[in-house]
Amino acid sequence: MESLTASVVIPEVEVAEKAARRRFSAEYKRTVLKEAETCAPGEIGALLRREGLYSSHLSVWRAARDRGEMAGLAPKKRGPKRAPPDPRDNKIVELERETRRWKARAERAEALVDLQKKVSMLLGIALPESDVTP
Repeated sequence: MESLTASVVIPEVEVAEKAARRRFSAEYKRTVLKEAETCAPGEIGALLRREGLYSSHLSVWRAARDRGEMAGLAPKKRGPKRAPPDPRDNKIVELERETRRWKARAERAEALVDLQKKVSMLLGIALPESDVTP
C-alpha cells in the first residue's frame, strides 16, 4: 500500500493570469437554442449544465433571435466606440503649421532688417526714414 501512495504525483494547479471572457459563435448559439426548443421543461437545466451555460444566456439569445438580429447572435465588442476623426482637426493642424512657418519667416526678416541697420550704422550710410512704426 505504501508504494502505491508514494508513486502518485499530484500536479500543481496552473492558474491563468487573467480570466478570458467566453465568446460564443452565432452558429453555436443557434444550435443551443434549437436544442433547448426540443427539450422538455425539466431537461433544460441538464442542457445548461452540460454546456456550462446560464439561463440568462438563453434568454438574451432568444430575445436577439426574436428581434430578427441574426447578427445580434454574434459576439459584440466591448468598450467605448471610436469616434471617426473630425476633418476639421486636420485643417487645424495644417493651419497651425503654416502659422509657425510664417512666424519663423517674419522673425528672420526682422533679424535681417536689424542686421542691415547695424551694417549701415557701421559704414556710415544713412538709411531713409520709413513711415512704418513697429
